Amino acid sequence: MAKSKITSSSTAEYFAKNLQQVGFSSPTKAVLTTLKEAIDNSMDACEEVGIAPSLIVEVKKVGKGSARNTDLIEVTVEDNGPGLEQEDLSKVFGEYLASSKFGRGRASRGQQGIGISAATTWAQLTNAAGVQVTSKTKKMRKALRGQVDVDIKGNKGLLKNKEMIEWNKPHGTRVSFRIDGRVQLNGDGGILTYLEGTTLVNPHLELSYKLLDNKKVEIKRVSDDVPKVPAATLPHPHTMKLGEFITHSGIYGNITFNKFLKTGFSRVTDSSIKDFVKNGMPKELLKKPLLQVKDVNYKKAFQSIQETPLPNPSTRSVLTVGEESLSKSILRIGAVDFFSVVTRKPKICDHKPVVIEVALARFLDRGNEDGSVQLLRFANRVPLQFDKGSCAITKAVESVNWRAYGLSQSKNSLPSGPYIFAISVVSPFIKFKNASKETIDASDELVEEIRLAVMRAGQKLSRHIKRESKAADLERKIKHIEQFGPILVETLARITKAPVKRKQKAIAGLEKILGRDSNAAEKDLAEADSRLTQLKEKMKARGIGKFVDSSLQEVNEDDVEEVEVKEVTTSKKAKSKTKAKKKAKSKKKVTKKAPAKKATKKKTAKKKATRKKRR
Repeated sequence: MAKSKITSSSTAEYFAKNLQQVGFSSPTKAVLTTLKEAIDNSMDACEEVGIAPSLIVEVKKVGKGSARNTDLIEVTVEDNGPGLEQEDLSKVFGEYLASSKFGRGRASRGQQGIGISAATTWAQLTNAAGVQVTSKTKKMRKALRGQVDVDIKGNKGLLKNKEMIEWNKPHGTRVSFRIDGRVQLNGDGGILTYLEGTTLVNPHLELSYKLLDNKKVEIKRVSDDVPKVPAATLPHPHTMKLGEFITHSGIYGNITFNKFLKTGFSRVTDSSIKDFVKNGMPKELLKKPLLQVKDVNYKKAFQSIQETPLPNPSTRSVLTVGEESLSKSILRIGAVDFFSVVTRKPKICDHKPVVIEVALARFLDRGNEDGSVQLLRFANRVPLQFDKGSCAITKAVESVNWRAYGLSQSKNSLPSGPYIFAISVVSPFIKFKNASKETIDASDELVEEIRLAVMRAGQKLSRHIKRESKAADLERKIKHIEQFGPILVETLARITKAPVKRKQKAIAGLEKILGRDSNAAEKDLAEADSRLTQLKEKMKARGIGKFVDSSLQEVNEDDVEEVEVKEVTTSKKAKSKTKAKKKAKSKKKVTKKAPAKKATKKKTAKKKATRKKRR
């Protein structure tokens, strides 16, 4: 039997043969993934230096693709970021696992340094040319333009066709990919869905895009506050496997094992190390350099760490959009009838800090009562558009009984209605199910935390729906009375043979009753409108903007209850005053009648006396 030669492959060679693992499994997904990776890189670059991002996006067909049933698509993204130096261009766009954020434990969009290099590889495989890059920093008088290809055998980027050009921007980067693909605009996997989701969770983003032959769309930013991504956090030892634990030690060189435990992990102190020794860690191991530690000792140390209770990691490493910013941003998507925004406090799930944010909105210009709600999922402010069924976010939404909140829902499915459910998960250590980061792993703790956030937002939605149903029920009853009341009066007058005057009085009384109810309703409505205008002024002062009135009704609920109580008390006082007046009048009448009766008695007595004398 002939022996086969064993060869080794580079990282670039592996991903070039397995691009479906990083989102290039179909022509449609290839276009979306390329656009997503380019926008993620631009957003991270801007936020890293505190620049409010302004992006220009264009997707167009420029010819026929090399593969069957594909088009040659050009994807272009331009930003106002800090730009890249010449030596960094080939690393960023042409080298796998070349990232400043790899393994740092930050709640940023890109972390592995795979996505944008995979897009360059896809362009190279389908169009025989990598990415066209134009970059300019503050120090550069002219911009540098060139083509970056991937050296697949050596996992290196190659910068070709370099030239210096005039560019009217002070700094920024422009990338252009020509790839085989097909453009899908709408639906869960559509480009428009991705762009809407990106604008929703990034209120500081200013975006201009042109897709195919459609008109250019410009979306202004609603916040000038650029989010500061918290500093990187160290991993918690309880979140690692044995192999990861050993690999992690290789980063720290030849320091002692004791120093490695304190500097390489979060929540490990001197007292923790004493507890490790009590639970079976060899004490002599602590003074040994890492290069002298054998795998058997690593295993003993790892087992003792897992058996020792440790404090949960810090929640300072997570980033939130915030309820106010999310409220402003949601109004950019369309005409909103109602919205509810909830930001949970950071929690620890599976020994990892996590924060959940939820926005529920009912739109006037999209969706219908019979169709399912549109679920927008986000991980570290990046939309997730594929493999929805196995995602932790989807499972959490489906586990809620939405019928109790006033929405229709089939068993183990999403609720129905013209709503958008936007749910964001932010964590420095999100566990994805695949390298393309399309879905979040559904652990029990994470699903429960998302479920609690969704239920809290659903309670606000439920109150709004109940108020609407009560108002509709009252209107229906009034219409029934207005329709059948006169007929009832006419019939009763005919049966009792009542005169015309009596019939007219009955009709007038009915109108009076309905008029009294309508007057009271108009009075309540006027009071509600006055409060609504006051709240609108407050919202405008905060910069939230305009939206349909029904979205603020729940804020006035307590105030309306107070007004109702005041009205009841004033009406009771009025009734008691009228009763007192009636009693006073009756007393006066009695006092006036009493002397008159005495006078008549005296006259009758005198008459009787005169009659007796005559006899």
